[in-house]
Amino acid sequence: MTLPHALGIFGAGIVAGTINTVVGSGTLFTFPVLLAFGYPPVTANVSNTVGLVPGSVSGAIGYRNELKGQTRRAIPLATASTIGGVTGAILLLSLPPSAFKTIVPAFIAIALVLIVLQPRLSRALTAHRGRPRDRDRVGPVATASIFASGVYGGYFGAAQGILLLAILGLSFEGEDLQRINALKVVLAGLVNLVAGVVFVFAAHVAWLVALLIAIGSTIGGVLGARYGRRLPPAALRAVIVVVGIFAIVRLL
Repeated sequence: MTLPHALGIFGAGIVAGTINTVVGSGTLFTFPVLLAFGYPPVTANVSNTVGLVPGSVSGAIGYRNELKGQTRRAIPLATASTIGGVTGAILLLSLPPSAFKTIVPAFIAIALVLIVLQPRLSRALTAHRGRPRDRDRVGPVATASIFASGVYGGYFGAAQGILLLAILGLSFEGEDLQRINALKVVLAGLVNLVAGVVFVFAAHVAWLVALLIAIGSTIGGVLGARYGRRLPPAALRAVIVVVGIFAIVRLL
């Protein structure tokens, strides 16, 4: 590995860690860089997943205040994410890379629509029920959706954060978007962690690549938590939409 390649991977890790903490979709920055440097797609995906785990940890630490009081909802959702992540990692090692490729842009587009319409949908659902629901209650639809996002995240992971934000926003009506984002960081990080463990034992990891991304994403996670937490809901929603549109363009 040449010095320019190392610096490029390290820089992509910083960007990915920042974007993953604020929104999600950091893989869309690191994965193409690794492909451009000649790494096979599966090796690039596997090494990228392992490398992004520390960034999720630093991001979650930065969001620790927003995570307070979310234990009741976090435990079942974390369980669903963990199982989904393992399932997705196994699918990556078992299925051809084209299996999900055609439907990924559609998933992201749907998630973006839900993000934009989330406040209006939440008000409509609350009015329909006549009273606010228990914000900490995790229903079967939310659990199944989080599991599905975990499968997707374990398989590839690009824009998993956007999917999680859409699911969590509709599942916990009226909740502050920053608290939802904090929970998203934890769930996406868990998916990366368990998928990474599977890859360490069952796939080829380019360890120098993973290390460079890990260091970069750790720095990015700190930056993302520091500045992302200051964004008002409308601004955070706008960032999500911009990154999501970028993701769709890149994947198409």
